[in-house]
Amino acid sequence: MRYISDLHLHSKYSRACSRDLDLEHINQWAKWKGIGLVACADWTHPAWLKELKAKLVEVRPGLYQINPSFPPLEKGRNNPDSVFFMLNTEISCIYSQGGKCRRIHLCIFVPDFTTIDKIIAELEKRKVNLKADGRPIMGLSAIEVTKIVMQANPNSMVIPAHAWTPWFSVFGSYSGFDSLEECFGSEAKNIFAIETGLSSDPPMNWRLSALDKITLISNSDSHSPANLGREANVFEIPEGELSYDEICRILKTKDQKRFLYTIEFFPEEGKYHADGHAKCKVSLTPEQSKKK
Repeated sequence: MRYISDLHLHSKYSRACSRDLDLEHINQWAKWKGIGLVACADWTHPAWLKELKAKLVEVRPGLYQINPSFPPLEKGRNNPDSVFFMLNTEISCIYSQGGKCRRIHLCIFVPDFTTIDKIIAELEKRKVNLKADGRPIMGLSAIEVTKIVMQANPNSMVIPAHAWTPWFSVFGSYSGFDSLEECFGSEAKNIFAIETGLSSDPPMNWRLSALDKITLISNSDSHSPANLGREANVFEIPEGELSYDEICRILKTKDQKRFLYTIEFFPEEGKYHADGHAKCKVSLTPEQSKKK
């Protein structure tokens, strides 16, 4: 069975995000767009986590759906059948390494709420403020975060988010690194995939041989339900075999028989292919920017 999967989005508890980013609206828009598997988002935020625990029930190993007994989206109107939800979230790491300020966003995949509770406990020990935003900012390195996640559950996954954006990414020109090994150190062995981001597509990434063994995924990073699926991943998995572990296995092994392709946003439509300022009517190619 074919599953379109959007594995990175946000909730109503993240800055600059729609108030409609609750489970019911995410579920509704995903069904309208033919998305069968979607991230639940932002599980580090205490209010959102409470809602996730109240509304989601595990229906496949590591995959969840909205409890059918929960009240419908609108009075007198039933919820559409629930899509599958995976417990994925994004965090923001801002720290110093190698004499530079690093700003890295990471997506974290976990199979269950027990793992989430363990990760949150470790973050709280380190005085991370999880209440301020659905995508929390922390002064922890990518190495330390990966260690926390893998110690909580070895079946977790850490995936660098929108890997090429100049700000807040593993390869970002302003605050990133030149390789996954430089960023993750001894934990690089646990990095099996990167998210290409809206302004990057697979052919751009294929130019870097260091990524030949890395799976390239694409997601919407949606800040509103209507933007779900603007980038997505397409899996072919027999219906009885769909599970969190199977998704992770496919990504870790680059199983091309089951990971068919990604759905891509037109990359030049993103923010980072030209410098300039709209109100000043200035637009510069990279070559022009270098000269100036």
